[in-house]
Amino acid sequence: MFKLKLHWQILIALVLAVVAGLLTGRETDVFNVSFFAMYDFVGDLFLNALKLLIVPLVMSSIICGIAGIGSGGALGRLGGMTFAYYILTGLIATFTGLVVVNLISPGIVDGEPAREILGLSAAKGAAAAEQIGGRSASDLTQVFLDMVPPNIVEAAANGQLLGLITFSLLFGYFMTRIEAPFSEHLWQLWQGIFQVMMRITDLVMKFAPLGVFALVAKVVAGIDADELAGLAQTVGLFFVSVMLALAFHAVVTLPALLFFVGRVNPWRHYRAMATALLTAFSTASSSATLPVTMECVEKNAGVSNRISSFVLPLGATVNMNGTALYECVAAIFIAQAYGLELTFATQFTVVLIALLTSIGVAGIPAASLVAIAIIMQAIGLPLEAIGVILAVDRILDMFRTALNVFGDTCAAVVIARHEGEEGILQDMPEQAALPSESTR
Repeated sequence: MFKLKLHWQILIALVLAVVAGLLTGRETDVFNVSFFAMYDFVGDLFLNALKLLIVPLVMSSIICGIAGIGSGGALGRLGGMTFAYYILTGLIATFTGLVVVNLISPGIVDGEPAREILGLSAAKGAAAAEQIGGRSASDLTQVFLDMVPPNIVEAAANGQLLGLITFSLLFGYFMTRIEAPFSEHLWQLWQGIFQVMMRITDLVMKFAPLGVFALVAKVVAGIDADELAGLAQTVGLFFVSVMLALAFHAVVTLPALLFFVGRVNPWRHYRAMATALLTAFSTASSSATLPVTMECVEKNAGVSNRISSFVLPLGATVNMNGTALYECVAAIFIAQAYGLELTFATQFTVVLIALLTSIGVAGIPAASLVAIAIIMQAIGLPLEAIGVILAVDRILDMFRTALNVFGDTCAAVVIARHEGEEGILQDMPEQAALPSESTR
């Protein structure tokens, strides 16, 4: 029986979601239940199902991956290579955003700052201030504190993946350095947990098209005519600037690394990651997409669990290329709108803060607004100005999350190739396009 592959099902769901969202809007209902509320319920249900997998999947995959690496020298080499790659691509992404926003100058209209045209309102400023909660540049230290949480159970409950990753790294490392009977039992236990989590992931992904439809339809239905008009008049160029910068990093920078460093075909990598990218785009959450990302990298690209279980969970927390790029463009755009001349030193400061804050940004929708607030306070911009980008933040969040996930998958492939793994993205079979369609 003919059956569409999962990534095609998700793509069709995306198209249908846009149509459904435009037709129903926020007010249309059936039996006194609005379509918007139904979208909200189904979308939240799907997100909860994905988030349900995160803690046990991250812990089991990292522990098994670290334990499988073996010697401390191998772990140190792999960890150093991974962090170096993430810092390099993060800097390239942030500088790309800086160049694009300075070339286009979306905050300048007819040679004048766009402050009056943007019409910063007190209502939007108050809403933004409430959402970001009065954070400051000193909160950068919280990134390092989160790496060593006082209570690992509380960290897991609150979704603090940095602390969870640190604990899992240590557990996996020392698990292989205790007496043989205990280490073997622990290895079997965590391997069993990992295999169970992958089976549950397969089950959840069968409902991915429905979840994607609901999430995207909710976004489209929530945009009214007034917001669309204001969007075109005020932040259209900002939207274009971010999209161009994201596209350059996704189509030029990362494929160049795949081709010249990883020695693999970038087009095959795009095909292999289709399901993960569409899931990341629809959920706007790199953390929620992590189970799908791991399956695509291992089953479609052919990267070993030894590499993927270390690189991908770490990347979902610290490798935020799209987020760092977006934060930089947003801060410079707002500075331009206020007519603030930023020196090279100040712009370089923006780049560094954007890179550092992107490391600590939670992999959930709109979390980067907090990081943007840190940057704005560091260079002396009014905090309420964040309100001008709220209209397009959710849409851009979907695109930059897809780039975040794509960057993680590129890292896994490049590092696996550097480690000498063979057969990656070579002669990818048609039936391997989807993780959930693997035969047993």
